[in-house]
Amino acid sequence: MRKDWRNAVFSKPKEKAVTEQTLDLERIPAHIAIIMDGNGRWAKARHLPRVAGHQQGMQTVKKVTITASNLGVKVLTLYAFSTENWKRPSSEVNFLMQLPIKFFDTFVPDLIKNNVRVMVMGDISALPIATQKVVNQAITDTAHCTGMVLNFALNYGGRDEIIRATKTVAKQVQTGKLMADQIDGATLSKAMMTGPLGDLADPDLLIRTSGEKRLSNFMLWQLAYSEFVFVDQHWPDFDGESLKAAIATFQSRHRRFGGLENK
Repeated sequence: MRKDWRNAVFSKPKEKAVTEQTLDLERIPAHIAIIMDGNGRWAKARHLPRVAGHQQGMQTVKKVTITASNLGVKVLTLYAFSTENWKRPSSEVNFLMQLPIKFFDTFVPDLIKNNVRVMVMGDISALPIATQKVVNQAITDTAHCTGMVLNFALNYGGRDEIIRATKTVAKQVQTGKLMADQIDGATLSKAMMTGPLGDLADPDLLIRTSGEKRLSNFMLWQLAYSEFVFVDQHWPDFDGESLKAAIATFQSRHRRFGGLENK
């Protein structure tokens, strides 16, 4: 008899560990953003339902969060659910809406133990009430934490964010709080959903798993000068060593921000 997929997910042999990387702990990217891609393909390759990939992907979030925190990353932003993901089959969407509940119910004590604060960006009001409740509770429960910020993008879209920020600035002009000629990049950055992060709003490093090489409407404003690292691993196979390898790639590059490299 075929094993239940839940047992199959967690009983599979461990993947071969990524070769240990020598990292410069003084040059760890302050803000890492990850497009967690490939859950469905991971499940399909194992003849499992797509939701099995999402379930295993949740475990990956836990492992990567702790590794990032231990390395000294200040902000970890994870693309969890996009404004376009509503187009998926309702059964899959319903399962995805339950994942935050399962995640925070089991992981908040570990987040507090590791001094990690939860932040969420996106239109949370459109999520099911039960999902909203657990998300807001996690934010409240970790509000006192002063370590890494674990920032989830939930019902988030980069274009939607820019539109909302533009409306915010337009209202400021309309009410006389701001002159039109005073609008600059800093004005827009402050109005973005990442505004509360201040100087940490823009990711230093973007990682996308599963071999795809596109932004998929993610942080279009903030990623202007980020370093991109694309990895072939599906998200459920990604782990702490994978994160270290991506950071090592980041550290091998020279960021010029549009200027010239020093000779």
